[in-house]
Amino acid sequence: MAHSIGVIGGDGIGPEVIAEALKVIDAAGVALDTVDYDLGGARYLRDGVVLPDEVIEEWRGHEALLLGAVGTPEVPPGVIERGLLLKMRFELDLYINQRPFTHPDGDHDFIVIRENTEGTYAGEGGFLRKGTPHEIATQGSVNTRFGVERCVRYAYDLAASRERQHLTLVHKTNVLTFAGDLWERAFTEVGTEFPAVETAYNHVDAACIYFVESPQRYDVIVTDNLFGDILTDLGGAVSGGIGFASSGNLNPDRTGPSMFEPVHGSAPDIAGQNKANPIAAILSAAMMLDFLGETEAAARVREACAACTGLTGSTTELGDAVAAKL
Repeated sequence: MAHSIGVIGGDGIGPEVIAEALKVIDAAGVALDTVDYDLGGARYLRDGVVLPDEVIEEWRGHEALLLGAVGTPEVPPGVIERGLLLKMRFELDLYINQRPFTHPDGDHDFIVIRENTEGTYAGEGGFLRKGTPHEIATQGSVNTRFGVERCVRYAYDLAASRERQHLTLVHKTNVLTFAGDLWERAFTEVGTEFPAVETAYNHVDAACIYFVESPQRYDVIVTDNLFGDILTDLGGAVSGGIGFASSGNLNPDRTGPSMFEPVHGSAPDIAGQNKANPIAAILSAAMMLDFLGETEAAARVREACAACTGLTGSTTELGDAVAAKL
């Protein structure tokens, strides 16, 4: 039976890399029943629409969503990010952002678990006397015990399932003494339920150094929304480049569809030139297959991508090469 999937090609290179991801899924022998959604910066510029509520309701009938990239230079910052991406996370309760990082030469293999619906991205704040010499802007960080604990528990579960069974909390507890205290206490208390998992703590600035100097020290990392956003881009840079960085925005409770996307952005400078690396989109599709229970196909897709490491060519040529390995 085919899996019901919503597909958002989006802007720039998004439709190009998603086409290759779907090609590879088909080569892996997994049947998908896809519905395309025209959303992103181009749609907003054309008719002012970002994400209608009726589309969100329609998505609830899908098993998962596959997104290419959204955003164009002509759209003001925040319109698409908050109106589409963050709205998806909040409305569909995609509270886990999971990003795996495996270096092609086997130097490291770790996963970052980022809390995806709270922190500074919750939107608490505003302006006072905007546009005057006395302007004030505030941006709060929202951290609830409920939100932190479910993220931490997911990370412990994941760490317990891996060979190394190691989990590192990354925060800034020496300065962010309120949010950091909540995270640290939740981390310690939930940890009593996972005695086999070894734990560690890093300040986020130290973690940035370790990502570059010794990323092999990590197995699973759990962190808040903002720190996770920054660290995962650095993780991509030290793991072969952002063109290999996949991600899943997960609703582990499955009360709605999870969303999978490469993290490289829309890259408008190379859009339509058949130059984009499709591997991140293909690996994101492999994450989606795992989520759908197609674990054997997902493993074969990852192996095919690994077998194509070092190949050069166009977007379609690389997609064809991965598909051929299957």
